[in-house]
Amino acid sequence: MKSAELLDRLMAGAKQSAWGLKKLNFTLLRVIPFNLPHKFKITRITDELVETELPFRRKNLNHLKGIHACAMATLAEYTTGLFLLSKSSSGGYRLIMKSIHVEYHYQARSKVTASFGMSAEEFDRKVKAPLERDGLLLDEFSVKLYDVDQNLVATGTMEWQLKDWKKVKSK
Repeated sequence: MKSAELLDRLMAGAKQSAWGLKKLNFTLLRVIPFNLPHKFKITRITDELVETELPFRRKNLNHLKGIHACAMATLAEYTTGLFLLSKSSSGGYRLIMKSIHVEYHYQARSKVTASFGMSAEEFDRKVKAPLERDGLLLDEFSVKLYDVDQNLVATGTMEWQLKDWKKVKSK
């Protein structure tokens, strides 16, 4: 089984049960080694939403004992990227982040959560239609990050490129 097919199966299972969600989290922490020290956790995944969290732990803290800015930026990237992969079949399209901009609003001194999603109609209009028409999508997606007191701590905006693998040219 190809890794893309396995990822699609794990995401489908995570939408149906707590055990499936646990398997997806376990797998993603190991296949994305950069994220392992952060201990990102997907707390919910549906057809229209991905919710994640970044725990308040020493490896995620900065010198001021707050959540590190780069950890929050990575959570924003992770959340939007997972949603796009879960909706667009990971084997059919290459997903690459072109740019990221994060605006920090408040010092996070507890775990941070992020959620990103869109309705089926919005996804069809904003993502699926351009992909079917052009085989390529280049668009910005924003996600808000909150602490446990629901303070808005950051807003991340990522520009993602989705491209049909058939149109990818390697040198």
